[in-house]
Amino acid sequence: MAYSNFKQTFWSKHIQTELKKAAVLVNNCDMEFEDEVKYGNSVKILGVAKPTIGDYTGKDIEIETPEDSSVYLEITEQKYFAFEVDDVDKAQSKPGLMEKLMGESKEALSNTREKFVGSMAKQAGKILKPEAIKTTAAAKQAIDEAMQELYENDVNIDDIIIELPPFVWQLMRDKYIEIDTNNSKMLKTGKMGYYNGAKVFMTNQLHYEEGTGWYAMVRTKRAIAFASQINDVEAFRPERRFSDAVKGLDVYGAKVIRPKELCAICCKKS
Repeated sequence: MAYSNFKQTFWSKHIQTELKKAAVLVNNCDMEFEDEVKYGNSVKILGVAKPTIGDYTGKDIEIETPEDSSVYLEITEQKYFAFEVDDVDKAQSKPGLMEKLMGESKEALSNTREKFVGSMAKQAGKILKPEAIKTTAAAKQAIDEAMQELYENDVNIDDIIIELPPFVWQLMRDKYIEIDTNNSKMLKTGKMGYYNGAKVFMTNQLHYEEGTGWYAMVRTKRAIAFASQINDVEAFRPERRFSDAVKGLDVYGAKVIRPKELCAICCKKS
């Protein structure tokens, strides 16, 4: 076989690593469950209720048995890629060639993951629907209201993440956002700066109505859980072809597990 030396495990890990580098919305999720992912399965997310705080008077104290507040994350998505190459083994022997061939697949997979996480906005504990956001003042008012919602749910400012579609970012950037110009590595991850101490990210994957409607999300990293796995990256010889091909399967799921730590804003230009 022409692809007898295909590095299946290496390329699976390579794509998974590159997907994390390319992500914005996904990287702002709780991702502690990566090793347990199979399509159709449920991942148990352990949770424990907060204890009651009582007054100590020197007498016997009440001892609680904490309730199990675990939830289940369903692995619902399966996305694949497949592309043709003359000779997989030769491509692997040329530095950088397979990385470039895998790159377009990685980009497409990343976009589908990001859009899926963006769709979690509709499960937010609160969804704000302001008038069309045409001005900086309107954008600021909506973001401030969303942040206030999280403050009232006992969220610390250091834990807040703001994710904005490009047109809202443009309205806010010059006047209110402290631009993170000194850290090019952070800029590559979509982190653009700070607003009132909260980290600000820009992304184009928050559509709820293609072309006219977007969400902005104000949340914590604990609000949405995400789990994924690149499965079955394989080289094969298609029938009726004189070339090799590579295919791969990406499985994942996402769930809002702390809705009170997620406030979404419906944003329209007009």
